[in-house]
Amino acid sequence: MEVLSPAGSLAKLKVAVRYGADAVYMALKRFGLRSFSENFTHEEFIEGVNFAHAHGVKCYVTLNILATESDIASIDDEIRFLADNGADAVLVSDPGIFDRVRTVAPDLDIHISTQASVTNSGAVNFWARQGATRIVLAREVSLADIRRIRDNIPPEVELEAFVHGAMCVAYSGRCLLSNYFTGRRSNGGACAQPCRWEYNVYVAEQKRPDLLMPVEEDERGTYVFGSKDLCMVEHIPELASAGVDSLKIEGRIKGEYYLAASTKVYREAVDLYDKAGEEGFAVDPRWTTLLDKVVHRDYSTGFFYNSPSEDANIDETKSYNKPAFLVGVIEGYDEARRMYKVTQKNKLYEGDVLNVLMPEGYVEPVKAVRLEDEKGQHIESTPHPEMTFFMEIDNKDVKIPEMSFLSRDGDKDEGITRQAN
Repeated sequence: MEVLSPAGSLAKLKVAVRYGADAVYMALKRFGLRSFSENFTHEEFIEGVNFAHAHGVKCYVTLNILATESDIASIDDEIRFLADNGADAVLVSDPGIFDRVRTVAPDLDIHISTQASVTNSGAVNFWARQGATRIVLAREVSLADIRRIRDNIPPEVELEAFVHGAMCVAYSGRCLLSNYFTGRRSNGGACAQPCRWEYNVYVAEQKRPDLLMPVEEDERGTYVFGSKDLCMVEHIPELASAGVDSLKIEGRIKGEYYLAASTKVYREAVDLYDKAGEEGFAVDPRWTTLLDKVVHRDYSTGFFYNSPSEDANIDETKSYNKPAFLVGVIEGYDEARRMYKVTQKNKLYEGDVLNVLMPEGYVEPVKAVRLEDEKGQHIESTPHPEMTFFMEIDNKDVKIPEMSFLSRDGDKDEGITRQAN
């Protein structure tokens, strides 16, 4: 099975590749459904594709908006650019865009986006007859239905499924809340995610419309729309036996730390399944520990085992879990200083105990026993955003590679203070 990671920017693409993705999905500045992500200029796209291909990683590009007439009139140049510069496939949901891709770049593979709401073998076969090579199934499709779909479609047609990350509260993303509240077109790539806002909800009895009665959950607000996050890492064998070819991780807007953790975990899980099979597959507790360290809502298995009518997967208790926060990214090791060169992402103090996320392997938390600035001056903390600093750790036997992430336990929104020793 393929591990497919989000690449919301050139930097994130390189993280996904380094942490073991088989493929990434990405977008140019237009026609993708995540316009608030950094996305790629043409120059960045060429650099990113060359980097990915040099490491054996494929690049899929989203053209999955529901297009307006002006979109259709201006999309051909982008399709030609993608076809000429190494895109391995495009993701499409709009039949008009599908037709333009088939016309302008007939040799470019097309994957049908989850926005097309494909939930049955008839729809899969329809798109396959048009020339699609892969279908991204709707999140509402159960594992049992995926098995039935696989049994009734050509074996060469690939099936892709979201297995980790945020879930849209609307059916396959067909939502107009963002349009209504903010004027931002959700199916044009500008969703403001109002389903994740806090609401004060009131009801009124018909004969007393002026008497508004609050609907209350807890002190945080009423989360009538917020969906739980998806996590299927414990169910890799079931996904494989159902016929899923590609495991998709959500999150082009999310940070590099989330991307690294989720890609690493699913890479290791798939590798273990490939090596040991269903009988030898066992969940490594380090996987769940890593996934619990990133910002997330309570995890669930989505609709793979229960239909939306049986379990709507609404997070009724809280907003986000924030058990740890990123403080730095390792840029290298200075042999002369015998210290790690680090880019600051949040403030840390000398003496803090830090979690380490590395592309390969695991180490116990390390302590920052000494901090210095770029001039070699001793500092007690790293207060400036994105500052470069140098760090000595307590465990001299540990070798932390470049592009490793350092995090500190706690919720930074509650204030970053020196850890108690």
